[in-house]
Amino acid sequence: MRLESLNRSQLSLGFLLGWTDILNKYRRSVIGPFWLTISMGVMISCIGLVFGGVFKTPMVDFLPFLTAGLILWTFVVGTINEGCFCFISSETLIKQLPIPFFVFVIRVVWRNLLLLAHQIVILPVVLVMMGSNISLTTFLAIPAIILVVLFLSSLVFFFAIFCARYRDLSQIVSNVLQVAFYLTPIIWMPSLLPERLGAVILDWNPFYHLIELLRAPLLSSAPSFTSWLVVGAITILSWCLTLLLFARVKHRIAYWL
Repeated sequence: MRLESLNRSQLSLGFLLGWTDILNKYRRSVIGPFWLTISMGVMISCIGLVFGGVFKTPMVDFLPFLTAGLILWTFVVGTINEGCFCFISSETLIKQLPIPFFVFVIRVVWRNLLLLAHQIVILPVVLVMMGSNISLTTFLAIPAIILVVLFLSSLVFFFAIFCARYRDLSQIVSNVLQVAFYLTPIIWMPSLLPERLGAVILDWNPFYHLIELLRAPLLSSAPSFTSWLVVGAITILSWCLTLLLFARVKHRIAYWL
């Protein structure tokens, strides 16, 4: 069983493949993936100026909120979208070498974590500019990112299997994520919603809890127990469904590619 045979050297292979993808993508570029940092910084500045004025929100509160939200949302969405093509893009390796399928999941998640590391450097700059303080609560981001990575890994694995069989699913996932962006407080703050409407949109939105679990510590506030509970529950459920699906179709995946 490919997943069960995963060992330390194969885990290292997943990290190496992800790192190589970054190097190949930005080969001969002077500043490499920091172009993403620059483009993200420009986008945050433009959106911050426009929507800060539209919503009449104090910039000292809105800009750090927007910065953390956009960077984290880009990481989550990028990981899920690339996960849909996880096995498809690795077709040659899968057909020629007996590499466990989960290696390619690691490849996608690690690659996007590296891109997140390049973009997150914008946040400390914004916090300093806005005079925000960093507290010990910020260290809660460590267990939060571990939990989020576990959840995203299960989604990547799940969608990689389904998209190998049904190629149109990637378009459905992309459209759902686009709708979820507008329903999730990324470019708008939760305080702008009426209390009853906010309870419906936020409490039942898993993407809100996913982003808030990471964003709250980065902005020096503790995530709510509800966010921990929701993300923990959907992570367990997602892994159970993914492993059940994989156990049923593992011998067919290579033939679908």
